Amino acid sequence: MNDKIEYDNQIVRMFVICILLWGVVAMLMGIIVAFQMIFPSWNFHPWLSFGRLRPIHTNGIIFGFTGSAIFATIYYSVPRLLKTPLWSSSMARVHFWLYNLTIVLAALSLMAGYTQSKEYAELEWPIDILVVVWWLLLAINFFMTMKNRTEKHIYVAVWFFVATIITVAVLYLVNNLAIPVGLTKSYSIYSGVVDANIHWWYGHNAVAFFLTTPLLAMMYYYLPKHTRLPIFSHRISIVHFWSLIFIYIWAGPHHLLYSPTPNWLQTVGMLFSLMLIAPSWGGMLNGFLTLTQAKEKIKTDATLKFILVSLTFYGMSTLEGPIMAIREVNSLSHFTDWTIAHVHAGGLGWVHGICAAAVYYLVPRLWNTNLHSEKLAETHFWVSTVGILLYVVSMWVSGVAEGLMWRAVDASGSLQYPSWVEIVNELFPYRLVRALGGVLFLSGFVIMVVNIIKTTKTAGSGFNPVDLREGSKA
Repeated sequence: MNDKIEYDNQIVRMFVICILLWGVVAMLMGIIVAFQMIFPSWNFHPWLSFGRLRPIHTNGIIFGFTGSAIFATIYYSVPRLLKTPLWSSSMARVHFWLYNLTIVLAALSLMAGYTQSKEYAELEWPIDILVVVWWLLLAINFFMTMKNRTEKHIYVAVWFFVATIITVAVLYLVNNLAIPVGLTKSYSIYSGVVDANIHWWYGHNAVAFFLTTPLLAMMYYYLPKHTRLPIFSHRISIVHFWSLIFIYIWAGPHHLLYSPTPNWLQTVGMLFSLMLIAPSWGGMLNGFLTLTQAKEKIKTDATLKFILVSLTFYGMSTLEGPIMAIREVNSLSHFTDWTIAHVHAGGLGWVHGICAAAVYYLVPRLWNTNLHSEKLAETHFWVSTVGILLYVVSMWVSGVAEGLMWRAVDASGSLQYPSWVEIVNELFPYRLVRALGGVLFLSGFVIMVVNIIKTTKTAGSGFNPVDLREGSKA
């Protein structure tokens, strides 16, 4: 039965190409803004200034690079896990083109200075509507595919995708409710503390349900598939899923400590953040214990190395984040480079690691050929890992130094460093190392792009790839 099911590999190939394209663009924007922070002269044009390129970097990484990896995995794994063809290939292609139109419009509008000025929600209302349209297309296609499934058991990866699709829809709709006053300008229906609470309920859960739950689905799919070993504990994966989605949704107020937000709400955010350690580490350990069954293969397999490092950074970030949500720690870390270190440990380590593993898993199967060079994949791994360490460690040191200098007082009780510029000058070497770490990281990613291009060229043209490992046709 399974070998007669025809799967749509073409839509997956299209999204894989987007992973590489938007990854390079978004990472390049990140390097430019990193150097703009240490060389102000790089801000030589309003359209290319830090304030306009930085949201292109964040949106490009989150919704361009990571989004492409998520959608590629959904269109590849869900039909196979449910043993049924994708409900509508045509709808998937409309989703693809509207999605890429959104990214292009987002970049142009942000460079032109049109923004709602909300973190991870900068886009103005016409683009927001476009996002809602293609997200709805994805949701309909996904749930209709589920409805038509022949496999009654729903594997945990599918559950994580279900949580992602439903929760992101609710978060995006509620947070972006606005009153348009023109084609390029709108005002949120919320104001003051309510606006802040709604926004960071969205902002933190954009990380939770776009950078965590779908990535966990990818881990639960690619890890056992690549190792050809079962996940260590299916029971742990189920407990991991239900506890994570219940706890994560309430942790947003930890972004608003020492603000006009009610003190009790700040405490709720802090407590739920600390509770997050348990389910997060449960998922991490489930992955690690699965990897122990293939520890010999890790030595020679770059894909497993990426999964190993990604799980390490996932565990570290999900411990560091709750610690930073404690009021006393937050008073030192908030608004400093320590927060930047935390975000990029998760982004460069966890998110990139799983997405790179996804690319290395998918491409040989989609183009029905061997990876061009395992050595280049290994080089990509080591170059990017060194880049991550340079970036994160330099920002840890910079962040702690920055926080201590802000609050340092002399014998008279006056600020020891009253000039903000003086502190910025002290942070110069750390931020330079951060930028160089970013260059190294992008260099590793470019190595992967070259490797993938050479891999696809060996497949030739007019091919009809067959996924032999999963007994399916393109």
